[in-house]
Amino acid sequence: MKYKSPLHQTVSTTPTEFWNDSCSVPELTYAIEHGATGATSNPFIVYTVLKQALGEWKDRIRQVILDHPEWDEEQIAQQVYEEVGVRGSKVLLPVFEARKGLRGRLSIQTNPQWYRDADRLVRQASYFHGLAPNIQVKLPATKAGVAAVEEATAQGVNINATVSFTVPQAMAVAEAVERGLNRRAKEGKPVADMTPVCTIMIGRLDDWLQVVAKRDALVVDPGALHWAGIAALKKAYELYRQKGLRTRLLAAAYRHHMHWSELIGGDLSMTIPYEWQLQVNGSNVPVIERMQNPVPKEYFDLLYEKFTDFRRAYEPDGLTVEEFDSFGATVRTLRAFTASWHDLVNLIRDFMLPDPDVK
Repeated sequence: MKYKSPLHQTVSTTPTEFWNDSCSVPELTYAIEHGATGATSNPFIVYTVLKQALGEWKDRIRQVILDHPEWDEEQIAQQVYEEVGVRGSKVLLPVFEARKGLRGRLSIQTNPQWYRDADRLVRQASYFHGLAPNIQVKLPATKAGVAAVEEATAQGVNINATVSFTVPQAMAVAEAVERGLNRRAKEGKPVADMTPVCTIMIGRLDDWLQVVAKRDALVVDPGALHWAGIAALKKAYELYRQKGLRTRLLAAAYRHHMHWSELIGGDLSMTIPYEWQLQVNGSNVPVIERMQNPVPKEYFDLLYEKFTDFRRAYEPDGLTVEEFDSFGATVRTLRAFTASWHDLVNLIRDFMLPDPDVK
């Protein structure tokens, strides 16, 4: 590749890496061509992939239904969900092999309905781990999810914490990973080949503070609200480095180019939607290291002064583990992920019980 796109420049000249924020094969292929080293999926992503490529999947969906006459629509949906993710993982397998297992993984999310049940999360994480050699398993950064992170890690599962927006969540996840890795090491099991990840959904923290501003009639410079997630990510990154934590941070939920450009230079990953990859690669934003740059003081001070939930998200002790599940961004995201799972189940239902009134 003679021309190096901004994303390719990012990964080739700095420690920063990026993933494709989807398991769509065409999108993932484009991302890998521009230097991507991972990908992710969740119920919304899989539902979107199926809707966009239903012509490719409809025969397979019907075959799964025929092969399992006793299965209900959730079981069929789960099987299809897994197969969509595994197909994406195969596209990344050459990256996984070239990087000796340290990169090239695809994340599959556990059932979002189980965010309160650590045991079910761990069982599903262990099962997903065996689907392909380069699977990463997404567990929610809820109270039960943090407990599941430790146990799954101890069992050798490469985790990716999701439904995570705050420094306290990122710290709780990384500390749970450390406990899991230490348990494995004590048992004489390998840990050097494990690649735990913690996502901070920076755009969703921004979204939540915009909701708070409207709800509480807070009049603020709207530019400040674009920096909340970046501030939390940079704070967590600083603490991870200070403490030598072995979890890698992953920035997610892109809303504007600073969610890429302000993180360039950090030894972290970014999961970027295909549409944003096209925008970034078509931009003239200079690819220079900015991770070390602080959030503009006037914006940080405004956020810290006006928004209690920003302080809770930014300070390492701003939330207790018991408060993770009730944090506004957590509730909104769990509702969205669960709704997407139901959308996927409904799509499968249309195959199992097609509307007799429609030809």
